[in-house]
Amino acid sequence: MLLVAFAVAPLLAGTAFGQDAAPEPGPVDEYLELVEASGGAELAPAFDFFTVSMLWTVIAAAMVFIMHLGFATLEAGLTQSKNTVNILFKNVWIISIGLLTYALLGFNTHYPVDSWQIPGWLGINGPIGDLGGGENDTWAYGGLSLAMTAYGDFIFQAMFAATAATIVSGAVAERVKIGSFMIYSTILVAFGYTIAGSWHWGGGWLSQLGGGEAGFYDFAGSTVVHGFGGAAALACVLILGPRKGKYTKDGIKPILGHSMPLAAVGVFLLFFGWFGFNGGSVLSANPGPLGLVFTTTALAAAAGGIASIFISMIVLKKPDLSMALNGLLAGLVSITAGADSVTPMESVIMGAVGGVIVVFSILFFDKIKIDDPVGAISVHGVCGIWGTLAVAFFGGASFMSQLIGVVAVYAFAFIFSFAVFFVIKLVMGVRVSEEEEAEGLDVAEHGAPAYNLN
Repeated sequence: MLLVAFAVAPLLAGTAFGQDAAPEPGPVDEYLELVEASGGAELAPAFDFFTVSMLWTVIAAAMVFIMHLGFATLEAGLTQSKNTVNILFKNVWIISIGLLTYALLGFNTHYPVDSWQIPGWLGINGPIGDLGGGENDTWAYGGLSLAMTAYGDFIFQAMFAATAATIVSGAVAERVKIGSFMIYSTILVAFGYTIAGSWHWGGGWLSQLGGGEAGFYDFAGSTVVHGFGGAAALACVLILGPRKGKYTKDGIKPILGHSMPLAAVGVFLLFFGWFGFNGGSVLSANPGPLGLVFTTTALAAAAGGIASIFISMIVLKKPDLSMALNGLLAGLVSITAGADSVTPMESVIMGAVGGVIVVFSILFFDKIKIDDPVGAISVHGVCGIWGTLAVAFFGGASFMSQLIGVVAVYAFAFIFSFAVFFVIKLVMGVRVSEEEEAEGLDVAEHGAPAYNLN
């Protein structure tokens, strides 16, 4: 079956697809027209390719889902044990509410098609409805550039949706009110992320920069996913303020995480899931771009990890594990925008630069007293900028289009997040009391510690 499925592989060679844009009709489209004209009996190889692509899509979606476990364990490991239940609870909430809101309005807002209220800018629409039957289950749904069913498309994109709020979760850890965060994260995922994403992946104004050619390019979301989350997190942290005792008159007092093994497990889960995050963004089982994306993703992550290790050894006088872990993630964020459009050696450069940037960014934010317990703003926000702009240097995109896209999405994410979080602060507050912070949010907010130490 698999041999037959790849019978059309030679026809696909040299074509790279992603979430960005559908390609022009190519040899396989012409092949399908011919076999349809001949009665359709020879469609089996193409149908098998469609089936394998759909199978890969749902596998990739499951891998992206595993990333939420990675975020949960990373955040828990890098924070104090007295806040572990709180961290895990937030991540349970985020993936659950993210999936539901994406079904209720997110998917059709993310991809408005012809249902824009303000063409190219705003298209808030309703539930997904029945995505089965008819063209939704055939090649007609998306062709070779989107070789999946409508349900496959939905579930893959839904797994992306909650990522932005998860990034914020780590940055505001150990001092945010759980009820306030639940309201904020729901609004951010349901409206903020999907509106910004529609500008690019939904056929909005960003996708039309440069006439749609050599315009804004963000293959799997260095800006529209990771950058959005990083900018949103920065807005919340500015309103929330640092953890008590972090910055003193005598300087910065480190607040150590309680489990580096847990943090390391989280990063490796994220690394694993990223193969689905980037690989699934090929949107088919096209062997050419799929192999390239896996390769560039892995090499960029490795280069980011190595670069951060050596930089931390120079700057901090020791090989810092937390910097190494964030270096891996920095490399992954850095390659996400151009994983399908750069060479392996270019991906090494992109990842390595990301690994250097993240070390200095984390130290910089600490110096200006912006408290980010897990380095989320640096990893996702700052490295998201580099990864998106790097596509202009290595992947052939227009630098001005990339810059416009970064500025637009980051500004929108920051302003939207700041406005929502500030209103919540006025209405019900966003920060726990000093006593609750000292006691730990596990007991103060949830009534139970994570560990029974008796």
